[in-house]
Amino acid sequence: MSAKFVSNRDETIPLFESPMLERLTHIHPATPVVVFLPIAGWFAWKGLQSGSWFMVAGLILAGLLFWTLTEYSLHRWVFHYQPTSGIGQKLHFLMHGIHHDYPQDHTRLVMPPPVSLPLAALFGFAFRGLFGVQYPAIFAGFLLGYVIYDTTHYATHHWKMKSPIGQYLREYHLRHHYRDDDLGYGVSSPLWDYVFRTVARRTRADRQPA
Repeated sequence: MSAKFVSNRDETIPLFESPMLERLTHIHPATPVVVFLPIAGWFAWKGLQSGSWFMVAGLILAGLLFWTLTEYSLHRWVFHYQPTSGIGQKLHFLMHGIHHDYPQDHTRLVMPPPVSLPLAALFGFAFRGLFGVQYPAIFAGFLLGYVIYDTTHYATHHWKMKSPIGQYLREYHLRHHYRDDDLGYGVSSPLWDYVFRTVARRTRADRQPA
């Protein structure tokens, strides 16, 4: 995947001839908040049925931490995997390549619910098998992490982030797009970039597109 882009304007290209399939690829950026935040809240409430506030808070933080590792892993080893087959290349473009070609397209910055909901269910079942009665709170933190990730990702491309943390995250993610897409895989946090030595460091030559 090249760090270059086709267009840096808020525009896109059609992916499907079917109007219905094409519509499913254009998602309002608030969708993850509307869909997953209530689900995360419900699982947090379920966690409180079998544990104290203190314990549930700790498990939610553990789920958040696990999300950051999942975010990094998916971005680096799935979204940036370089397939060699024709169908693999097409799937890769649909999944992530189009975002690098059209990074400012605001309608294709979050995952469509027909994809994100089944994936969330798979993680939920896995957590249930791994953590037993403690899984609801961990899963709540994991889903909260996903909401934070998608919101942060949209913000780095389309919001004028004025806080020091917001400015840092925005500049950090834009280095991934416009300077070197083999670095800076963390979006909501650079933690695992430091662990795996893929930090997108700032240099004097940085010139971030607006």
